[in-house]
Amino acid sequence: MTLTVQQFAVGASWVATAAGVGLWLWSWLREKDAIQKLRFTDCGVVLLFASVLLRIVAQNKPLSVLDWSMVFLAPLFIAAALWRLARTACPPGGQ
Repeated sequence: MTLTVQQFAVGASWVATAAGVGLWLWSWLREKDAIQKLRFTDCGVVLLFASVLLRIVAQNKPLSVLDWSMVFLAPLFIAAALWRLARTACPPGGQ
């Protein structure tokens, strides 16, 4: 049995989903610092929505209404999380 590119991509997306859920859980249960909590949550959002988009692209069936809504909404959530990650990266002036 050989591993196709599509099977590898779907497997990698499930690993990214697990990592995203792990980051969410870590931010909710373990992290006390508000900025770190926000950053862990945003990283989890990016991983989760990107992995969902990858699985939608890799499927062989026609897109459903839920798939189309995810195709349009997921990039908005990813962009918002990346913007917030960029804004909380480091303090102004490099301090």
